[in-house]
Order: sequence, then structure tokens, then C-alpha cells
Amino acid sequence: MDTTTLDTVVIGAGVAGLHTARLLAARGADFEIIEAADRVGDTWRERYRSLRLFTPRRWAELPGMRLDIGYFEYPTGNGFADYLERCAATIGARVRLSTRVDRLSLEPDGRFRLALSTGEEIIAAHVVVAAGAHHVPIVPPFAGELDPAIHQLHSLDYRGPEDLGPGSVLVVGAANSGTDIALEAAASGHETTISGRHPGQIPPDIDTPIGNLMSGLFLRRLRATTIDTARGQEFLAANRGHGVNLVRNKTHDLVKAGIAQVARVAGVRDGMPQLESGETLHVANVVWCTGSLPDFAWIDIPGVLSPEGVAHRRGMADAVPGLAFVGLPFQYSVMSPTLVGIRPDAEYVVEHLLAPAAVPQAA
Repeated sequence: MDTTTLDTVVIGAGVAGLHTARLLAARGADFEIIEAADRVGDTWRERYRSLRLFTPRRWAELPGMRLDIGYFEYPTGNGFADYLERCAATIGARVRLSTRVDRLSLEPDGRFRLALSTGEEIIAAHVVVAAGAHHVPIVPPFAGELDPAIHQLHSLDYRGPEDLGPGSVLVVGAANSGTDIALEAAASGHETTISGRHPGQIPPDIDTPIGNLMSGLFLRRLRATTIDTARGQEFLAANRGHGVNLVRNKTHDLVKAGIAQVARVAGVRDGMPQLESGETLHVANVVWCTGSLPDFAWIDIPGVLSPEGVAHRRGMADAVPGLAFVGLPFQYSVMSPTLVGIRPDAEYVVEHLLAPAAVPQAA
């Protein structure tokens, strides 16, 4: 079995991994990126094709690496994927593609052992987990009680309206992805209903220059809503498990498209979705836009994971020196898992990860 020894391994070549790689490269660190996909950026290519980001260009770019779109434009999912691929080449990082980390464990001397899907192993002094926050789809337990004739899929698996069966569509989840998919379903001729708590919306039309600038101010304010502020604690308590504010889509867009807006789906009656009000909806398709979770089942280190998630302080694992995370939900601010919040989190992690106290000492 081939074993490589490195100073640092970054798991994931998405935005979080590339921000981390850029900072490591600037410090002259000996590191590699491990990426499960066949190409850098594939996590964006695998999203629904009509996806258009709502992060302004100046907030979406990595420092010194220009997104090839107009100042007030927003990248598409595929365009952003290609941009990340160019960023990886510009950074000059070594990236192992089509390679999963099947197991991450701790050696007696405090270093980490990574067992790869290729059969190889890596021993590293530092590991940054930047594998993304959206791998395990969340669906309510009663989804399995729906009539088998209803076509169900999660937003993670939705690519376009051709994935829908004939007939009416119920989109469960009224945040940004849910409204995107509902509007697309309605435009393709499906009678469409959207269910769920309205997450609020930012007022400006972000596709105008003034709205673009105003949305940047709104995002800056959210980035300042951090876990160590009273406002941040209140936000976390009130919004845990809910989508962020609607940014591009507005409720009047749903009305204009003829989309019925109903309350939360609370269960199933006679094989059909039942609302909190007791009303039963007779639909042919259900798209679950109900969120997703990271997948850390491959981390085999005691004390790192808890029922609440990762035990960390601003991305630094509490119990294990040398192990860090970037891109976790509310890692430090409301914006932590977004393009706006990942950069400052990565800067904090790299600064503290490579500090002398973070270097494992031989037992």
C-alpha cells in the first residue's frame, strides 16, 4: 500500500477548499487537495441547470482571480464551476480528483491517517475538512407514507423540469431553491403549489445596479451577525433549520406565475400530503426543498462529532489539534456556508492551524 506523508491535506476542492488552498500556498505549506468529483467545480455543475447565484461578482470572487462577467452580473452554476476550475489552476495546488477519503483517523503520534478510495494512504500533520455542507438530503419521515404513484425527488437530485412527471407539482420548502424550482415548474406548464414557512425577503431587485449594490450591503450586515454576538445567537435560535431570506425571487413573482402558496406540510392522509390546516393536496409530484446536511460518517476520531454536529470553535476542532473545518453552517457567522462568509472563516482557520501550538507533538 502506497503511503504519502504531507504537512497538510485539504478535503474538498470547492469554494471552501480553494480559499484554504490559496492561503496555504501563500504561506508555502506542503499540501494537497483531495476531491471526490471528476473535475473541480462539479458540485456546481450537478445543481439544477437554471441556477443563477445571487451573490454579487465582487463577493463571489477569490482574491485576485476575476470572474469573467460584468460587474453587476451574477454567475450561473456552470459558469461558476468553470471559474473554480481556473482558480485551482491559478493557485497551482496539487489536486487528486476522483478520490474520496473513506476514513480519517488519528495516529498515536497525533498525526492523521487518511485512507483513500484508491487504496492509497496519506499521513498528515494537519487536515482541513472543506467537503461541503450539502450531501445528505433532509426529508420528513412521513415522506415514505406518500402514495407510491406520487413522483418524489429532492432538490439535490433535481436538474430541470424534465425530471418531473406529468401533472401537478408540490414544492415543499419556500426558500431560494424552492422558489427557483417552483417558478421553473410553473413556467414549464405544471400546476404548481409551494408549501412552507415564508423566510422573509430582501427588498431590492438584485438584478438592477442599485439592487446589486444594496444586496451587497445586506450580505455585509449578515456576515457581521456572528455566533459571539447577541444578534447572532438570536438569529441562530430563530432560524435553525430554516432557509435564508429570499434574495432574487419575491412572493409577488410566485403570485404572477400562478403558484399557490400554502402552509407547511405536516403529514400524510390517504397517501396524500396533508397541511397543518388539515387540508389534503392531491398532487402528482413532490419536490423536497427541505435542506441537506454534511456527511462526516467517514471521520473516525473520538470527540470530533456530536449529535449537534462538529464540536469546534470557529472551525478549529475542540478535541483534536491540527484538525479544522471550513464551510460549516454558522461556523462563525450567518454567512459562513456561503460565498460571502467562507473567506474570513478560511483566513481564521489557516492562521490558527499553522500556529506552533497546532502542530502535533510525538507521543
